[in-house]
Amino acid sequence: MGRLCALFAVLLMVSAISLVTARFQSRQLFVLTDSLHDKARELDTDWRRLQLERAELARNARIDGVAREELKMVTTSPDRTIYIKGIASKPAPVSRAEGRP
Repeated sequence: MGRLCALFAVLLMVSAISLVTARFQSRQLFVLTDSLHDKARELDTDWRRLQLERAELARNARIDGVAREELKMVTTSPDRTIYIKGIASKPAPVSRAEGRP
């Protein structure tokens, strides 16, 4: 009977230690999960900010302004257009093997 009580006491101690360990690991995983959720929200906010910034940088009015100010570009006009007349080249002849399906 004494051995049986000692065996149950050891099993009870092992069970209690495993319960404490499981709860500790559960708390650690909860904290890790919470921090990862925070990081995900932060990354989502950064992504949305970058999308807005990209849309702002790609606006036609901004591109036109940068081209005029920084690159000193101006709108073309017919008097500034140069037309070049040339001889049109003949198309390459199609061989019989290429012309058939």
